Amino acid sequence: MQHIKLSDIDTLPAKSIDKDDCEKATKKYINTLSELQNVLFAQQKFSLLVILQGMDASGKDGVIKEVFSGVNPMGCHVQGFKKPTEEEMSHDFLWRIHRNMPAKGMIQIFNRSHYEDVVIQKVHKWVDDATIQRRYDHINAFEKLIQENGTVILKFYLHVSPKEQLERLEERLSDPRKMWKYNANDIEESKRWPEYMDAYETAFNKCSPEIPWNVIPADKNWYKEYLIAKKIVEALQALDLKYPELPGK
Repeated sequence: MQHIKLSDIDTLPAKSIDKDDCEKATKKYINTLSELQNVLFAQQKFSLLVILQGMDASGKDGVIKEVFSGVNPMGCHVQGFKKPTEEEMSHDFLWRIHRNMPAKGMIQIFNRSHYEDVVIQKVHKWVDDATIQRRYDHINAFEKLIQENGTVILKFYLHVSPKEQLERLEERLSDPRKMWKYNANDIEESKRWPEYMDAYETAFNKCSPEIPWNVIPADKNWYKEYLIAKKIVEALQALDLKYPELPGK
């Protein structure tokens, strides 16, 4: 089981890490990911679920746009999770998640996920603590089931600093390309930073017996993209991926 303390993890890359080297490596990983996805899609034996969590403006959209820029859209889906709809609220909290699991051969990307139901719910106290505790167990059992069915699960938390988050939120007020993302409530939510860090840490440490969380320093986009692309490629390379042969051969 992991024991993550976010305040002990830097949101910036180490000074010894070279930006140009990382960007060159990221391009290679993106090309390799494209090749691996072709085999994954053709073989129809495994699937990949990429979970992206993080505070507002931590860069989840950017990761999806850049890291997966070379994949074939036929083999990749993106699903965002916001406030549950009335239909979703009428089911168990994992219902909307389970129906979006990747089929064999597919890559599924979650922009936020079932972890919203133990993070934001805990912060705002919309459900009681006993319910939250049970949900940790349900998540572990659910992820184990999915994993045993041939789905590789990669969980990424984009670790941004409060200072960087505020700068990015303020940028949405001045940059015409980003104004559509502006939500006045994001600033209010940022004031609950300590509560969110506690909720995330608890979720990480309760829900990672076999499928660990990757805490990604996210203040620099180039470093964040490098780390995530590298991890995804390594996970796919660890599988027994191969193109199917002609029948009878």
